[in-house]
Amino acid sequence: MTAAAQMDLQILRAFVLAAREGSVSRAAARLHLTQPAVSLQLKRLAEDTGLQLFTRTPHGLALTADGAALLPQAERVLAAVGDLQQAARNLQSTVRGALRIGTILDPEFTRLGMFLRELVESAPQIETELRHGMSGTVLAQVLRGELDVGFHLDAEGDVAGGDAALAARTLTRFTYRVVAPAGWGPQVTGRDWKALAALPWLATPPESAHHRLLERVFGPLGLAPRRVALVDQEASMLDLLKSGVGLSLLRDSIAIRESQAHGLVLADRVQLDCALRFVSLAARRNEPVIASAWDALTRAWS
Repeated sequence: MTAAAQMDLQILRAFVLAAREGSVSRAAARLHLTQPAVSLQLKRLAEDTGLQLFTRTPHGLALTADGAALLPQAERVLAAVGDLQQAARNLQSTVRGALRIGTILDPEFTRLGMFLRELVESAPQIETELRHGMSGTVLAQVLRGELDVGFHLDAEGDVAGGDAALAARTLTRFTYRVVAPAGWGPQVTGRDWKALAALPWLATPPESAHHRLLERVFGPLGLAPRRVALVDQEASMLDLLKSGVGLSLLRDSIAIRESQAHGLVLADRVQLDCALRFVSLAARRNEPVIASAWDALTRAWS
């Protein structure tokens, strides 16, 4: 091993401070060492390098030409060590780990892209795993710990809004409209829920928000809509609507757009209010990875 490799960092600090201060006593005070200890370190550096680094003057120490040439190198070494130590501290405080995210609907509606961008920029060491599903499935997986966070749809007062086990934030409120195929105006215009229940409906699985919302309406009335098909994707539902199969729920923005573009009919007497929420287990809300997700979500929805 070379003499340079054997140099103690404390010796380099003593050298740099003695050169800056022009005094062994002032360098010792800065290092919280005794003056003899610093003098011994400077002597050790001179022996290791084989160079005379200082000359004594009536006012203290002065660098020799060799000492002046060595000083910038010593300063760079100490700066590099400082950078290494800071990088280590940053890594210790860096949030890292896996984040399992339950997604629903289309990414534009949930601002998924903005959320992930904020998360990647603020916590690049977090690895994300996206699992797309129906609203009820996402909620159940969050409650079981199979997902860390997720998006969920519910009506006011539904389970995600009142379950103490969950941390939940309402991101936006919107309306579901009952939509019928083109040409069904006479059957749906001016009709209430009871009349609409007698028409053919596109049914959805119990895990879907559509199913839960309609159950809240038809259940207390003792009604069971006439179901002609079971679908679990909005794209399939919309295609069946356009094909004239039966009624369904659509988000108001989609319902209005499709009504204008394809003549689908909107029931004018009924609608269902819904909320998009972001959820995690309350007991895990402050875990670093999950807390980072909540912070990124706040920025994406601010």
